[in-house]
Amino acid sequence: MWVAALLGMMTNFSENVLGIYYRRKNAENEWSGGPMYYLRDGLGSYKGCKQIGKILAVIFACFAILASFGIGNLGQINKITLNIESAFFSGINAPTFGGVSVVNWIIGVVLMIVGGFIIFGGLKRIAAVAERVVPFMALAYVLGALIIMFAHISTIGAMFASIFKFALGAKAVAGGAAGTALSLAIKNGCKRGIFSNEAGLGSSVMVHSNSNVKEPVKQGLWGIFEVFADTIVVCTMTAIVCLSSGFIDLTTGAPIGDVDSATLVAKAFGAIFGKPGEWFIAVAVLLFAFTTVMGWSHYGSKAVEYLFGVKGAKVYRVIFVLLMISGAVMTSSLAWDISDTFNGLMMIPNLIGVLSLTPLVYKITRNYVQRKIKKNEEGVMEITPMLSAIPEVQAEMAEAVARGEE
Repeated sequence: MWVAALLGMMTNFSENVLGIYYRRKNAENEWSGGPMYYLRDGLGSYKGCKQIGKILAVIFACFAILASFGIGNLGQINKITLNIESAFFSGINAPTFGGVSVVNWIIGVVLMIVGGFIIFGGLKRIAAVAERVVPFMALAYVLGALIIMFAHISTIGAMFASIFKFALGAKAVAGGAAGTALSLAIKNGCKRGIFSNEAGLGSSVMVHSNSNVKEPVKQGLWGIFEVFADTIVVCTMTAIVCLSSGFIDLTTGAPIGDVDSATLVAKAFGAIFGKPGEWFIAVAVLLFAFTTVMGWSHYGSKAVEYLFGVKGAKVYRVIFVLLMISGAVMTSSLAWDISDTFNGLMMIPNLIGVLSLTPLVYKITRNYVQRKIKKNEEGVMEITPMLSAIPEVQAEMAEAVARGEE
């Protein structure tokens, strides 16, 4: 996850620079940006690549829609349901419906109703909920994790050592087994790292593009900070919390007792803070994961908007909300497999675009450094947006002028 994050910081920077550079206003006067636009308008501006850019843009939009149902809906809702059930309903012998506990069905219905109210309110309502919930819960979670780390301060060194031992397969008996362990560490680390920070997926670009920032590089720098804070800082603290829980053998890396990976953090908090610690994690997961669901509903709607227009995005939101109940009643492994599959598919066209447009990212960044950091106006390369040369954008500009807009 650390390696994926270090590489992801560069990727996320480039994505956000391109996202701001190629964004445009939609029919509702909202910013629309993302890989669809820099694939079509950026990659498509290269000689002989016009059709390739358009095709990759459509492929990305299709995969983004599918991914929004996986990583942004089923996987998150499943995680919320498991933690709420474990923290508040573990002692209840509830009846089943369709082979699934009624508790899961009730949680799914409640989440669907609340999610529908927020999602149908549009980006402003999603942002209003997230900006009130996330900072408070993030600070509370970090504070709780720090308390747990200090409570086990004498074993912090052993925990960090175990991270490297488990990742590199040092305890494996034979070289082949060590290679298999390393392969699994790389595969799972990259999957979970990308899941946590979304670098390379191109998804977060769609919400970064809604920023009022005019300098693409400034938003790119926020992308770097986003990945660092998320994976390098918070996920590392979570790893230490899990390793200090008493449910992981620091010598072998094997789980101790009947441990569910979905509730391991809750059990670690419970070992220090008692039952309220488990309740806190259940609520934290609910709020963190639920705001992620809200964000992905926006990503998916932007992808649908690119393909079918603003009206199509409204239909998508209805389908997205109705599917939320499925995440509450399906098995955890299926939810994660769906998420990982669509994530991988989504990355392919996006990274083709990012790598192809690296020279442009370099020019934009160098231009910003010369102007804003070195204060050197002489010899600064002229970065002329290529959008004005695109027929579709010329038509949009003409319509805007007719409406009296800048």
